[in-house]
Amino acid sequence: MVGGGDVTGEIEKLYVAVPQVRNIFYVMGKIGEGTFSSVYLAVARLKSGEDRKFALKHLIPTSHPTRIAAELQCLTLAGGEDNVMGVKYCFRKNDHVVIVMPYLEHDCFVDILHSLSFQEAKEYMYNLLKALRRIHQFGIVHRDVKPSNFLYNRRLKQYALVDFGLAQGTPDTQIELLKVLQAKKQGSCSQSNLHTMSGNIPVPREVVLPSSTKQSVKRHWSHSQINPGNNGKEGLLGGSTQRSVFGERNFNVHSVVPEANPEKKIKPSKITEAASRKLPARKSVPAKNTSEGVARKAASTGPTSQTCECYARDQVCNICLARSRQVAPRAGTPGFRAPEVLTKCPNQTTAIDIWSAGIIFLSLLSGRYHFFNAGDDMNALAQIMTIRGSRETVQAAKQFGKTVLCSKDLPAKDLRALCEGLRQVCLTPIPVPEYDVQKQRTALQTRMLENQDGWFRDETCVTPPANTSQSFNYTSPPAYSMHPGQCAPNGWDKVPDEAYHLLDRLLDMNPATRITAEEALSHPLFINLS
Repeated sequence: MVGGGDVTGEIEKLYVAVPQVRNIFYVMGKIGEGTFSSVYLAVARLKSGEDRKFALKHLIPTSHPTRIAAELQCLTLAGGEDNVMGVKYCFRKNDHVVIVMPYLEHDCFVDILHSLSFQEAKEYMYNLLKALRRIHQFGIVHRDVKPSNFLYNRRLKQYALVDFGLAQGTPDTQIELLKVLQAKKQGSCSQSNLHTMSGNIPVPREVVLPSSTKQSVKRHWSHSQINPGNNGKEGLLGGSTQRSVFGERNFNVHSVVPEANPEKKIKPSKITEAASRKLPARKSVPAKNTSEGVARKAASTGPTSQTCECYARDQVCNICLARSRQVAPRAGTPGFRAPEVLTKCPNQTTAIDIWSAGIIFLSLLSGRYHFFNAGDDMNALAQIMTIRGSRETVQAAKQFGKTVLCSKDLPAKDLRALCEGLRQVCLTPIPVPEYDVQKQRTALQTRMLENQDGWFRDETCVTPPANTSQSFNYTSPPAYSMHPGQCAPNGWDKVPDEAYHLLDRLLDMNPATRITAEEALSHPLFINLS
């Protein structure tokens, strides 16, 4: 939890912006911050005398009203069950909105990654897929699945998928406001939508509205515990809601190449200007005759799938320069974006959440987080190619109407060998000098894994030095020490083939054939959990 003077000032501003919060909650501190919101930990006194913790999400005033209302509607309709965070109350004053949710004390993923047993990792994935099945049944694409958005209380075995601020709807979504956002991505909506969805909601009778009970509440904070409630099933806003859901699918277009939509026509003046430019002379490129040149110019106003003069060459021709820029959703966190997101495929589906879940599973099996870390989309795609193979990437891209060229043939890696090789580094014993254990441990802290193209950075485990120095006085026989974040065996030495089969299905490069959450929950890996 973040504290300090700056946070105290933010809390006071929150009280001023939404006075209803001060009357009910005592805000203890900030526990999270994003681009469009801040999350605070607060306590309310119930009529039973219990002090219950809540998470208060304060949405910044610049957020689009319909986007705010859509997030609230996702929490209201789909939340509260199957590891999806629900909503308890909501307050609004002018353009300030505060969504009140149950507070789940959770562990930091990176802190527990190397101490999780395989059984715990399996349960983690099962519950994540259970949450994804839930929201996908409602036609919600989360778009930002990652460990920090899937809260995990290791002690209580509780889970919660949170943060629907970037969510989008499928063509047949049950979230009405996601349909509105889909239809009017560039438009503006009236404040009436926001008032309808997120106006002041009456506080339940169980909550006391104290006039001056802050001091009495404070005395109990240190003793208040997490209330698991009804097995994690939080009550929904506005009472029970009819939840007729449709069968889940990935909502993909299964045709080999989607229908090509003609691009916007280019003004004649721009075509003339582009034609007047001269391409750089290239000895390897034969001269084009007039009829061929005319045909290629005409292609600039046609479907993007047609080739041009720079196809498969290291240059950009005038035809491509004259094309309209392609726009497609790119929301999400770097390292977790699916190939169809990286290549700006316009038809993005629930399958992108499944890919993100696969990346999390890859981190669990390999002991590496973040597994991918690229500065831009093309480097991110190149990193994925080194794991899944260039041929597989090119073939999958064709399925969703994209052309990917790779200058080097990269074979797909064996997922078991990859994960076991990376995890084995954590289990390697380290010779410890007698005179200064901590100094030697620090000197070996950061290493680059061999044969992993330089971008798998080992920042969490100590690896053996490349050359053992003769000047060190090692004990005989040598003493061995493990890094505090060690990857204990805990079943990792007996990971079944089913785990890597599921990983392969989750990381299917083709979204049309990628496994769904419903199918994944029926996978043999989870036979003892279902």
